[in-house]
Formats: sequence, C-alpha cells, structure tokens
Amino acid sequence: MLDWKNRTGSAPERAAEPKSATRSYLGGLLFSRALATLIGLYLLVTLALGWYWSHEPALFPVQQNAQLAAEKEGKQMVVGYTTVETLKTVAGTLLHKPGGYISNDRFPPGLWLDDMPSWEYGVLVQVRDLTRALRKDFARSQSQSAEDADLAKAEPRFNFDNKSWMLPSSESEYQEGINSLSRYQARLSDPAQKNAQFYGRADNLNNWLGDVATRLGSLSQRLSASVGRVKLNTALKTETLAPGQVPQLDEERVETPWLQIDDVFYEARGQAWALSHLLRAIEVDFADVLAKKNATVSVRQIIRELEASQETVWSPMILNGSGFGILANHSLVMANYISRANAAVIDLRQLLNQG
Repeated sequence: MLDWKNRTGSAPERAAEPKSATRSYLGGLLFSRALATLIGLYLLVTLALGWYWSHEPALFPVQQNAQLAAEKEGKQMVVGYTTVETLKTVAGTLLHKPGGYISNDRFPPGLWLDDMPSWEYGVLVQVRDLTRALRKDFARSQSQSAEDADLAKAEPRFNFDNKSWMLPSSESEYQEGINSLSRYQARLSDPAQKNAQFYGRADNLNNWLGDVATRLGSLSQRLSASVGRVKLNTALKTETLAPGQVPQLDEERVETPWLQIDDVFYEARGQAWALSHLLRAIEVDFADVLAKKNATVSVRQIIRELEASQETVWSPMILNGSGFGILANHSLVMANYISRANAAVIDLRQLLNQG
C-alpha cells in the first residue's frame, strides 16, 4: 500500500511553499524595478550629456587669443603667427570642446548624435584647406623652393580618417598635426631660426581664397537643394555643333534626402565658424597687402556674413519648409549667408588680382 502521507507532504511543508513563492516573486519584482530604474537613470544622464555636447562652441577673439599665446610662450608676434595660432585653436576646439571629438564615438551619447559630427567635419574641412595652403603657398617663397618639414607632416595628419576610433584614433592624429604646427610656429617666431618663413603676398592669399570660394559655392548648392529644384546639368561634355544648331541641354532634379538636410546645415555652420576665425587672422597677417589693394572692407564683409550665419537656432529641429511656404526653411537662410560670403570672396579675389 502506498504511503499517501509522504506523497502529499506534511502540513508545515505545504504551508511553507506559498511563502517561498511570495519571496521569489517579490525578489524578482524588486530586481526588475531596480534594473528599470538604472536604465532610466542611464538614459536620462545620456540624454542630458547629448544635449550638452550638442552645443556649438562660441566665437573667440582671434587677436587677443594670439597675443595671450605669444606672451605665454615668450614669442614675438611676427607675420604669420596669428594665422598659425588661430589654426591651432580652431583644430584644438575639435578635440577639447564639451564631449571632445565625437565623430568617431562608438558608444552613447556620441553614437546617437549626428548634428555635432557634421559640424566637426565642416570645421575639419577648413583646417585641412588652410594647412595645405600653409604647406603649398604661405611658407614657400616660390614654386621651386623646398617645403617646410613640419608643415609637410601636419597636412597628412589632418587628412586622416575622421571616423577612426583606434589604432590610431582620429584624435591622436589631429593632435600630432597641431604639434607639428606648434613646431613650425616656434621656429617662425624665433629670430635665430632662418628656415621658417611666412610670405604674406597677394598671390598666396588669392590661391587659398580660390579654395574658399569653391567650398562656399558647393555648400550653397547643397543647402539650396533642400527644397528640391530642377537645374541644368552642367556636367555634360562639350559637343561640336553644326552652324545654326541649338545645343540640347538636359535637366535634372536635385533634392537633398530628408534625413541629410540637418547634416548639410550643420556642416555649413561648421565651415562658416572656422572660416570666420581664419579670415580674422588673415586680416592681421595680410594687413599691408589688403590695405594696398583697398580690400580690407571686403574681408570684413565676408566675416560679417559668416558670423551672421552663427545666430542661435531656436527651433528644436532644422525646419525644411518650402521656399515661400508657411514654415521656415533654415537651409535656405543659411544658403543666403553662404552665397553672399562667396560673392564677397569672388570680389576680393578680383581686387587682389588688380595691380
């Protein structure tokens, strides 16, 4: 005969089972709540950091910044010092602003941000262009002269992949580029050193302004494409036409994808931010050339247009209304400032070419 008492268990054992189940349930509930609280706190802190990191750096006084750097290092303010110091400061801002350099981040909140990486890339474009101009034109007396060794090292450093996370990281390469600029600057401001030069000539400045005009023209076209428009295809090859024959022109519709509109906008903001500082430095180091060409006002007009594009964006998102619609179109507003600056650059180049 089966022992039914042992099979069903004793009364105390049966009474203990609900208590054990209750404790297990409460323990699981507390763990779930604790985990949810930790996740919520993590998301809250991450969102707050992302909001803080998304703030664009403010404009800084170029001349005062260069003077303080010269006094700190005990250097002379020679021609070219302000330009190199401003270039170093602009590049250093990428690395030392709130959140540091985030274009290559692999973890939140940097991973979730796309506006600030676009801004960083815009700044980096102008840093690369001026570093190349220093190596190719500003530091060389003529086309057959030898290039500066430190500038030859700086240019490829800044042209390194802007999204490399490690081995090596983008930050380490850009810091090496800044260090190379510092070595060139130290030799430039040392009277005992004769192998570092900065030639503030009109032709050197004109060559760099040609790159600036190309960048601004491209930005203007990309910003204007936010609303979509039909344009003539200018990439067609020139064809030989018979007398009296009318050339056939193709049209194409150009429109920025909706998810890339804010990226183009903030890239333009970054380029305008960097370029406004670099032009203020150029105004100092090329003061004699600009005065002789009566071009100082033109430089200041370019700076004014670029700085006007840095006004605070009060909308929580970049609006993309139609050209004459109800909603604003931030890209078209930015395109207006960029186009006016580009037109002023073209006028400045014409002044530099005269006489």
